[in-house]
Amino acid sequence: LSVSLARGARMMAQHGVVVRRLNAIENLGSMDVLCTDKTGTITEGVVQLDGAYDASGAASTDVLTLAAWNAALETGLGNPLDDAILQALAPDVATIRKRAEIPFDFVRKRVSVVVERESGILLVTKGAFDHVLGVCSTLADGQVLDAAGRERLVARYRRWTGEGTRVVAVATRVLPSKADYSREDEFDLAFVGFLTFLDRPKQGVEATLIGLAKLGVSVKLISGDSTLVAQHVARLVGLRADRVLTGADIQTLHDEALWHVAEQTDLFVEVDPNQKERIILALKKTGHVVGFLGDGVNDAPAMHAADTSLSVDGAVDVAREAADFVLLERNLDVIRQGIEEGRKTFA
Repeated sequence: LSVSLARGARMMAQHGVVVRRLNAIENLGSMDVLCTDKTGTITEGVVQLDGAYDASGAASTDVLTLAAWNAALETGLGNPLDDAILQALAPDVATIRKRAEIPFDFVRKRVSVVVERESGILLVTKGAFDHVLGVCSTLADGQVLDAAGRERLVARYRRWTGEGTRVVAVATRVLPSKADYSREDEFDLAFVGFLTFLDRPKQGVEATLIGLAKLGVSVKLISGDSTLVAQHVARLVGLRADRVLTGADIQTLHDEALWHVAEQTDLFVEVDPNQKERIILALKKTGHVVGFLGDGVNDAPAMHAADTSLSVDGAVDVAREAADFVLLERNLDVIRQGIEEGRKTFA
């Protein structure tokens, strides 16, 4: 058995799959459900800033400047969106002084920095559109944000996301000077505008998904992105886009109900790390051998829960440590070849 596994590991290495745990080869060959994130596996993973717009939809350098301040001064884990912002604009932070930071978390889905300028102290917040709009009461010009105004912003957001564009919202609030700042200061904000990002689907993904289906492996997309963006990308690569479950839906389901629903779902969207783990455990409970492909800190719980976990060479340390297999290139076809080799080894 050890000789067969070692031979299998050597063959998989030739296909760009590094085996970190030999006994996981059997699980890879037995896998019938592959859960994957969208960015970098289904899409190119090269996020580009498409534009910065004010609340009316007009291009705005002010929105980009505020977002660049936030991206440059926050000290959380790096992410592709911040990199894309800073690539588009390297801000002059010599004119401002950072007073505080309210870090990102998966409940608020936003990050804020407090900066001191000549004109006073300003809270600059960026994050998921719904979670930023929810704490806004006015527009940047001081106009009260009524129901009609909110609907106009939501319509603009839906139009962009329906085209597969990722959208981040930016908001601000003038604050008094005090010793420390916290999440409680994130209220009564002024909605400043939108940032839009593009991440195109990879070439050849559709053929790979067909190849996995022929091997009896179904692919499920698990993403923190919005429903409309995930559905758009799924349609482009040939995944079913009508069977969707959101993080809010999962929150209302107890475990037994999730066991039933997860098997019938193809897209899990707007989910947090704990919900990713619940999805994996639910699929395992219904008798599936589940693989999970992830590369971020928020993927680690799901990777530990999966029967076989895969990561990529450029992933964060936590994800690579949790992985049974490390892909030397972000390519789903490498996984297909790995499954075939795993089955040969087991046979």
